[in-house]
Amino acid sequence: MAVPEENYTAFVEQKKREIVDFHLKNNKFYKNFIGEIDTFQWENIPVLKKSDFQIPLEKRLSIGYNKKTVYINSTSGSSGDPMVFAKDKFCHALIWANIMHRFAWHGVDFNHSYQARFYGMPLDFKSNKILRFKDFLSNRYRFNIFDLSASGIEKIITKFKQKKFTYINGYTSSIVLVAKHLKEKKLVLKNLCPSLKICIVTSEMLFEDDKRLLVETLGVPIINEYGASELDVIAFENQTGEWTVNAETLFVEILDENNKPLPLGKEGRIVVTNLYNKAHPFIRYDVGDYGVLDEKSTAKHPILKKLTGRTNDVAVLPSGKMAPGMTFYSITKKLFGDEGNVKEFTITQIQSDTFEIQYASEVALTTDEINRIEKVFTNFLEPNLKYIFTRKNLLQRNKNGKLKQFTSLVKNTP
Repeated sequence: MAVPEENYTAFVEQKKREIVDFHLKNNKFYKNFIGEIDTFQWENIPVLKKSDFQIPLEKRLSIGYNKKTVYINSTSGSSGDPMVFAKDKFCHALIWANIMHRFAWHGVDFNHSYQARFYGMPLDFKSNKILRFKDFLSNRYRFNIFDLSASGIEKIITKFKQKKFTYINGYTSSIVLVAKHLKEKKLVLKNLCPSLKICIVTSEMLFEDDKRLLVETLGVPIINEYGASELDVIAFENQTGEWTVNAETLFVEILDENNKPLPLGKEGRIVVTNLYNKAHPFIRYDVGDYGVLDEKSTAKHPILKKLTGRTNDVAVLPSGKMAPGMTFYSITKKLFGDEGNVKEFTITQIQSDTFEIQYASEVALTTDEINRIEKVFTNFLEPNLKYIFTRKNLLQRNKNGKLKQFTSLVKNTP
């Protein structure tokens, strides 16, 4: 961007003020949300959550915009609050230009590079054919991630042998499952598809051991993308392995539980402002994740040091102890990894003292394996908890094809 570093803070402050002023003047929903609060001080502006948007979209659109003049989509609902949202056409075009710019860092040209796409798809005939046609026009081939059985993955591998894909893009869990199958078969995807140059994963957590597996079995560099469909790319791994935060179209903050900004290097809630969406307000919007901005971040070049999980993924135990769901999941992942039998799994807290672990595997876990896992859980969580282990041939993904790794059905209060 042409704005120099020394002027960038002032530039962002101007864009923040412009978008707030626009929505206060042109958006009744946002005006009512703000009420009589003085918005001169940025920290006074209240934080929006997905639950605040649970009213019809037409009541959230700014003056001059309607459903026919905006881009409309919906979130997957993986955070618990599915939401329909809108972007004005200029904002939507800006987002795509931003995505194309970041992909180009790694040699991906949207006009010529052929994408192997691992995203969800509608399964009804008409919608499926429309999406397939859009994929054709966009130079990409979409795989059916709802069938990741051994035979389903073999069909995917066959396509890689037949087509000259340039790069892979899609949900982390689906690509990891393909990688595990490749490892079992002692195959490297790059050897089967020599045109393949890179893999860009998104939408789900990428653990370090999974990244090593992907590098080993795909045979190409792995790039980590973090974004939200209602916003834009939030952070994208650059050529040196850093997660560069999008400071061109977004303003990203890390806040504490009282909505106060935290110093660089401190973990907190990721709150994002879209600086250009005039059709629909996303101002100080809580995306539902925890993260840390690197101490060396600047206004023009912020860096996401780490993404630590979702704010709603917390296991609340009978004692009142609260255990982060993604930490719970990562410990379980290491335990299952030791066996090499479990392909993937999900954890659901059914009651405060009861967890169901659904897993897909070649063979069922033995009693000794289950006892060992329960012992580790007891040490990590607390005694006298109940665990239900349910073996499945395939795990159920949501309608968009994502795998929700940890879910608590218990309210997040002790």
